[in-house]
Amino acid sequence: MARVTLRGFLIARSLEEADRVSMLLPDHIRLTRAELGCLRFEVLRSHADPCRFAVTEAFRDRAAFDAHRARAAASVWGRTTKGIPRDYEIREEPRDGG
Repeated sequence: MARVTLRGFLIARSLEEADRVSMLLPDHIRLTRAELGCLRFEVLRSHADPCRFAVTEAFRDRAAFDAHRARAAASVWGRTTKGIPRDYEIREEPRDGG
C-alpha cells in the first residue's frame, strides 16, 4: 500500500473569504487529525499573503485519503470552502520500510 500525500495551496479570493476559512480551520484540523489513517495534517495561513493557505496532508493509504475527502466534503468546512480555488499536488508514495 502507498501513503497518499497532498501539498499545495488553498487560495481565497478576498480577505473576507480568507477570514471565514481561518474561523473554520481549528475544527476542520481537529476532525481531520482524529481520522483513522491521518498521519499529518497542517494548514498554515501566509503572513505575506493572508489569502493564501499552505496545505500539507499525509494519509496511510488511498482508502484513508478517500474517507477524509468524503467526510470533509460533507462537513461545514466542505460546504463553505467548496468554490475556493486550490492548487494541490496529490502523490502516492511507498511507505518507509515497504
